[in-house]
Amino acid sequence: MEIVAFGVQTDERPFLERAFAGRHQVRSLAVVLNRDTAPIAHGYEVVSSDVNADLGADVLQTLAAGGTKMVAQRSTGFNNIDLEAAADLGMSIGRVSHYSPYAVAEFAWALALAVDRKIVRAARRTRNFDFRLDGLMGRDLRGRTAGVLGTGRIGEAFTRIAHGFGMDLLGWDLVENPRCAALGMKYVPRERLFAEADLVTLHLPLTDDTRHLVDAAALAAMKDDAILVNTSRGGLVDTAALVRALKAGRLSGVALDVYEEESGLFYHDRSLDVIDDDTLARLMTFANVLVTSHQAYFTDDAVGQITQATVANVEDYLAHRTNENMLVTRGQLPAAAR
Repeated sequence: MEIVAFGVQTDERPFLERAFAGRHQVRSLAVVLNRDTAPIAHGYEVVSSDVNADLGADVLQTLAAGGTKMVAQRSTGFNNIDLEAAADLGMSIGRVSHYSPYAVAEFAWALALAVDRKIVRAARRTRNFDFRLDGLMGRDLRGRTAGVLGTGRIGEAFTRIAHGFGMDLLGWDLVENPRCAALGMKYVPRERLFAEADLVTLHLPLTDDTRHLVDAAALAAMKDDAILVNTSRGGLVDTAALVRALKAGRLSGVALDVYEEESGLFYHDRSLDVIDDDTLARLMTFANVLVTSHQAYFTDDAVGQITQATVANVEDYLAHRTNENMLVTRGQLPAAAR
């Protein structure tokens, strides 16, 4: 069978080809799957998508009309997929329920340290042989408080690193993680976490309940010199409210690997284009803001695990099996998703 994979990064392509070698052929495309590109999948029973794909009802209908019966998404998040529409169309939808949590947690820490210690600003200066220290003062993180919203696998990995730094630990989640508690984490209401944390980091899925979790009220509750890091989903942060807080001179650093309107921007070269997203454009003007393009997961360990899980999802679909990664199986939604 030949499978078409959308949104494949250059460095990701050999991982996909090796993973499918001896099983199926894979046609790797750089374009993201959306309503404009969906007709490309005509004739392919199995399609693989990336995290920025648009898999709304209209796109799924186009895929189904072209013969697609299974979509294997190469990410954990699936807020971009209309699962009920997929079920109505009799399709199967798979994702990657987990991969190396250290990839994201370590990158979140890289971002936190970069904004705390003004690494990007310093590197730009020294390239121009400007070796002054003006404006580069950071803070020790030891003895300060890390607030972790979402203490699943990634949040736990972040917490372990924070513990190693000697930080006090506050957590918020629907279910407490006993391994985080064993490290000294105190679970508190999120309002208290926002108010007391020196470093706030987000490791939550994007749902109706978590969208804009960091809103104007949360930002107002945070310390003026707090650091905010988001390596999870862009929609967790109300970016317009964040810009207003930054304009008011609040927060000592913000590091975002995700952005709520990143589709169509991230993973593309837009350097020669006029960017009409005024919120993102304004965000990028702040010297204490660092934005990266959804790359926290992008290590050879994690990408290898993602591609292997994608292959397993396809193989299980073809063998009429199901597994923990399947969100819809031949038109059947799991009971929890109904």
